[in-house]
Amino acid sequence: MGIPFITAYNIISSIFRGLGDSKSPMYFIAIACAVNIGLDYLFMGVFHLGPAGAALGTTLSQTISVGIALLFLLKRKPGIPLRKTDLKPKKYILGGILKTGIPISLQDGFIQISFLVITIIANSRGLTDAAAVGIVEKIISFLFLVPSSMLSTVSALGAQNIGAGRKDRALQALRYAILITTSFGFIAAVLMQWIAQPVVGLFTEDSAVIFAGGQYLKGYIWDCFLAGIHFSFSGYFCACQRSEFSFLHNFFSIILVRIPGAYLTSKYFPHTLFPMGLATAAGSLLSVILCVLFFLTLRRKGHKTPVSSCPANG
Repeated sequence: MGIPFITAYNIISSIFRGLGDSKSPMYFIAIACAVNIGLDYLFMGVFHLGPAGAALGTTLSQTISVGIALLFLLKRKPGIPLRKTDLKPKKYILGGILKTGIPISLQDGFIQISFLVITIIANSRGLTDAAAVGIVEKIISFLFLVPSSMLSTVSALGAQNIGAGRKDRALQALRYAILITTSFGFIAAVLMQWIAQPVVGLFTEDSAVIFAGGQYLKGYIWDCFLAGIHFSFSGYFCACQRSEFSFLHNFFSIILVRIPGAYLTSKYFPHTLFPMGLATAAGSLLSVILCVLFFLTLRRKGHKTPVSSCPANG
């Protein structure tokens, strides 16, 4: 039941980011998180509703965040007047949204499927490796906040500048995003070679899980370095309304490297998770290569994206 509210929040937040305001969405989600924690204590602690109470608290907090965002949009009027006529479907608007959105949704879907397949492969190795992979996935999800935020940043800034006829500034945003993400990813990767096991140890006291998780994290962490590059390119492709490039590089990296690599390394290295972690990073390496090729193709063609059809101009 919370899916419509998650969708509405993401749409409203994207509008604010498109206007150059990334702080307001942060405030909305901060309020939702605070409300969620309070409702969890209320529903699970006071009313003893268990997991259903946790789900209800999450859904209600999402509803509240959307309500606050809509109220802010209507009352503060941040440059976008919202009328009833705006809710009437328009073919050319929907076409533009679907043209960009469908490849992105398929891309995210394939990524989640790949995570599920890798989890299945890890589970087949036994409880220790399954627990180790589960913990490391959570750690990586946290570290990936930097690359994923850069994807949104490059997409928003790139679309704004392309819409304004400043393709040079869109390219600058791409270059700086790659510099930031690769710097962060390299530092994180090097540090994890020394502190991987203590980091995994924050989530469990099982020494076998800590050892296996440390191995997996030492290999997997290099994906954070490489993903920063192809995430930034994906944001740029979306800004150019060429989200199919973003879909293609993820699709081929998953089909050709990530899943086969995870399966083969699991089969031929049954006593260590380190190669399995590297297999994921190898998938990102293929994505980076494909992104560079797609980018050079765009530059060769003179980046002929019509300004009137850019996301910044609707």
